Amino acid sequence: MKFGIAFKLGCLMAVFGVLPTVLAGYSIYNNSREVMLQAAERDLLTSAQVLGRNLHSSLRNISLDATVLSNGPHLASLSSLGDPRQRATVQDDLAASFRAMLLAHPDYMQIRLISATDHGLEWVREDRDGRRIVRVEGADLQEKAHYSYVFEALRLKPGEVRISPIVINHEQGAHSGLDKPTLHVSTPVADADGKIFALVVINVDLDQLFTQLQSDLPSEYQVYLANRWGDLLVHPDHRRTFGFDLGRRLFLQDEFPDVSTLLGDTSAHSLISRSVEQPREDRLVAAFVRLSNDTRNSEPFVVLGLGQPQAHVLAQASRAGTDIARIALFFSLLALLVAFIVSRALIRPLRKMTDAVELFSRERKISTLAPRQDELGVLARSFLAMKQEILSQLEDLTRSRAAFEHLARHDPLTHLPNRRRCFELLDQALLAARRNGQKMALLFVDLDHFKQLNDQYGHAFGDQVLVAVARLLTSASDGVDNVARLGGDEFVIFFENVQDPQKIVTLLQRLHLCLQLPLLIGGHSVNIHASMGVSLFPRDGDDIGTLMQHADHAMYKAKSAGKNCYSFDRVDEA
Repeated sequence: MKFGIAFKLGCLMAVFGVLPTVLAGYSIYNNSREVMLQAAERDLLTSAQVLGRNLHSSLRNISLDATVLSNGPHLASLSSLGDPRQRATVQDDLAASFRAMLLAHPDYMQIRLISATDHGLEWVREDRDGRRIVRVEGADLQEKAHYSYVFEALRLKPGEVRISPIVINHEQGAHSGLDKPTLHVSTPVADADGKIFALVVINVDLDQLFTQLQSDLPSEYQVYLANRWGDLLVHPDHRRTFGFDLGRRLFLQDEFPDVSTLLGDTSAHSLISRSVEQPREDRLVAAFVRLSNDTRNSEPFVVLGLGQPQAHVLAQASRAGTDIARIALFFSLLALLVAFIVSRALIRPLRKMTDAVELFSRERKISTLAPRQDELGVLARSFLAMKQEILSQLEDLTRSRAAFEHLARHDPLTHLPNRRRCFELLDQALLAARRNGQKMALLFVDLDHFKQLNDQYGHAFGDQVLVAVARLLTSASDGVDNVARLGGDEFVIFFENVQDPQKIVTLLQRLHLCLQLPLLIGGHSVNIHASMGVSLFPRDGDDIGTLMQHADHAMYKAKSAGKNCYSFDRVDEA
């Protein structure tokens, strides 16, 4: 007859006799309940702190995105552009940047450029409408000067960011953002003289943001969020949130009285609480953290919490209590007879499993245990499966991290370096050029009539055109890392250690000739032309921004000269 581990454990406990075993079991049962509750509370507090750090990190990233958009290469010149066509071109470029940002961040509902004058008139606006990104233009653009995220943000200095309190979005025409919880991230935009003339505003979908943050949490965890007064902003029961928006106040401290400490005491940063409104069997264990804002331009703090049903935590304790009672009653009479044999038999396989687990923890090596048919065998096989799964997930994580790192710095269509990677490479090249006293050339390429191709043949065809142009530019440069796609139909090529600028002219002529040849794309023979502008280091500037500005200006000179040509910002080099 084969005995299971429950039988062996019962025999060992029977050594102490029926009464001591029952008393010990009862004590263990009660202690285990409290220990499990305390362990659950610690886990909740740790998870809440991690979730809070992730929330802070997300808000920092959103602020950085707003700052990046407000420092776009053409944005500073927008206020001084008198030509409507030039303003429209710049606004189209900004709209493309806003659209790309919305596509990259599903939690962004809306990105706008709002004027500091004209009663806060929207200049550029991109909205999320379901799965579509919609550009709002013309008479649909609205005046927003009466909103706090506008007039308060206009008091900021360039580079500062304001994060608004979380509210329900009641702005008409907001597409997917209407009547949804949102927060506004605003930052001023200054012209070349440092005068603020506009704002970049990002609307964040709070529900989508927390859905992303909660993706790694256990399903039984419940998320709470309250503002500095305790008004519920996120709650498992959505009917209790944003009561102040409906004329009634529902507070977190009414459900968890201990939260009042976090609301009133600036020295308190976290606490563990248990709800009081529910019946005893439905009560929750919860942990809360106070998240203070890093800047004076935003909400002072919010309270973030995670809760878990107490019944879920104690379910395992109840099952353990039942097993303890059965073992104590059924096996106590046989304890004295088999205790010695059982103890030796029980310790040996457990020690082997412990050694195997320690070896895996220390060296990531999987050791094979002798096969068994009892519960220890099941446990050993479960450990083996768990260790194999951990190793597999670690390998997947390493691969995913490399893939994400590549995606973050490269254009997914052409596989060229994107704007972020381009500026990193330019930084490195410019540093080397300064250090070695070398010259460097920066070529700005903008396709001519690309929008007409898109309209005539469709965006899929336009993507094929961009890929073909990327190959052409790469073949004409020193390497793939010297060619980058800034966005839309704009490309940048830079050349290091340019000893003879005439070689750049030769390259431009060769590239211009290549662009005169028709390309067979998708069954269509099309002519792809481009306007190109060149700036030289150190002649045209000593920093990336200046070089980009001169190359862009030279490109626009080529556009003004009839397109399908190239130009230097200064004619003495042409």
